[in-house]
Amino acid sequence: MAAPIPLLAVRGSDGTSLLRGPPAWDQHPSFQRDAGSSRCVAFSRDGTLFSWCNGHNVSVVKCSDCSILSTFDLPKTSLLEFSPLNSILVTWQAYSKTPSCPQGDPNLQLWNTQSGQLIKALYQKKVEAWCPSWSDDEDVCVRSVNNELHFYQNNDYSVVANKLHMQKVSDYVLSPGGGPSKVAVFVPGSKGAPSFVRLYQYPVLGGPGAALANKSFFKADRVVMQWNQKASALLVTASTEVDRTGSSYYGEQTLHFLSVSGETALVQLLKPGPVYDVVWSPGSTEFCVVHGFMPAKAAVFNLKCDPLFDFGTGPRNAAFYSPQGHILVLAGFGNLRGQIEVWDVKKNKQVSRLQVPDTTHFCWCPDGEHVVTATCSPRLRVGNGYKIWHYSGRLQHTGEVGAGAELWQVRWQPFPPGSFPPRPIQQQVAPSEAPPTQAYRPPALRHLPAAASTMLHEEEPPQNLRPGEQKVPSKAALKNQKKREAKKAAKQQEAKPGMEPPPQPAPTSSSQSEPSSGDPEVDKKIKNLKKKLKAIEELKEQQADGKVLQKNQLEKMQKEEELLKELQELQVTQ
Repeated sequence: MAAPIPLLAVRGSDGTSLLRGPPAWDQHPSFQRDAGSSRCVAFSRDGTLFSWCNGHNVSVVKCSDCSILSTFDLPKTSLLEFSPLNSILVTWQAYSKTPSCPQGDPNLQLWNTQSGQLIKALYQKKVEAWCPSWSDDEDVCVRSVNNELHFYQNNDYSVVANKLHMQKVSDYVLSPGGGPSKVAVFVPGSKGAPSFVRLYQYPVLGGPGAALANKSFFKADRVVMQWNQKASALLVTASTEVDRTGSSYYGEQTLHFLSVSGETALVQLLKPGPVYDVVWSPGSTEFCVVHGFMPAKAAVFNLKCDPLFDFGTGPRNAAFYSPQGHILVLAGFGNLRGQIEVWDVKKNKQVSRLQVPDTTHFCWCPDGEHVVTATCSPRLRVGNGYKIWHYSGRLQHTGEVGAGAELWQVRWQPFPPGSFPPRPIQQQVAPSEAPPTQAYRPPALRHLPAAASTMLHEEEPPQNLRPGEQKVPSKAALKNQKKREAKKAAKQQEAKPGMEPPPQPAPTSSSQSEPSSGDPEVDKKIKNLKKKLKAIEELKEQQADGKVLQKNQLEKMQKEEELLKELQELQVTQ
């Protein structure tokens, strides 16, 4: 059976269109391009339905033949969403009041997708958390109303089946999958009390032992909560608006882990600084975190919050797993230059590297083979367009907008899991970026060896952090290696014919630099003790800078007093 062809929805000032994905790269033959100024588009979760608003009405069509299923007279609709089983279409428009209706009309509406009948009209003034959340079987539906959660069952919206009463519920996330459904709620701290996140399993929402897990923390003005696909664990990125230490302009972030079994932990990151992105692996057993001051570090952690692989440092602030979970993309967008690194997750090996500047949107195609990068308005109003790439670095298709037009959104058609099995990973077949240019050197210095490093920051290499795996040399070891190579090259340059080598300084004996006891064994012990004490001082400085030390390093620091006492005894005997 031939694999399905994913569709790409393109929305802009010149209308809405559907593009057929690989290998066709042409307009959908059955979809009549809508030239109206598009306000919003949405695919159903299984990809069988497509809906859009052109400023006059909302239309719903079948993706297979683009036959019209329903049409709604809703010209002001700004947001669209389908329920998991496609039984309900949710529409939202900005809340407004009129002299004839001072209380305003309901702006959140739930429609029967097949019949087009209105099921329920509700008030939703804020755009945050505007859409109700459903379990995958649509047995449970939940929405936030006046800082509490209302639960509905079996799409019966005439009565609230259950409520979660809690003061000032700021955010919530319903777990993916079917029953039993779980919900995570966030309550910000006030009057000196800490903020907290709690996990509940529906319908047990009250009582002292109802919470599956509870994690409280300070320094949290807002949070981002992410369930894994198996609904067994939750990641919480807590952030503050202001970093009181002055280290970061973007506030302060911490990452917390909660399990439905009750385990909680603070994820110890490998580098101090902001948390740019956190993403779960589709397998639900690992997660990737992009963090730290630039150049940022990216690392994969397991469910015990132990680091498994460190991708080193680089200009990156985002991470994207392929739908099959076999490829990981690390990218730097926004104020970065648009570098994209493609990694083989199983082999921990870089597959390719792309350079796509001015990218404001990135998304994987459901086939796990292609990605789309786009420059969209209003983030950037010049150079709008999109490009579709194979992950190995080949450019497959380029979509440009007309003069004076703007591109607002591109969106892939989703497919159920398992629709596209993973294929063998291909290496980069062609260079996607020009070789880096060399720094300018004056003619008088060109005969001298190049400096060991002219970079502002020393980038750290990848490291395998799994227990028992061999690690690559550390940053300090690599730096020393570069110095030795530069010194060796300088000596070779000086030893060339026609150039007289400079006179060598007389060697200085160790007895001139340090007092000798007359016993070579005692001198050797004293030298080793001083070396160990110096290493402990370096560990103290690293700990003060916020670096997380290993267990053996902490044990080494505990021996400081013992080493000092032994050194003092040896020096007394001299």
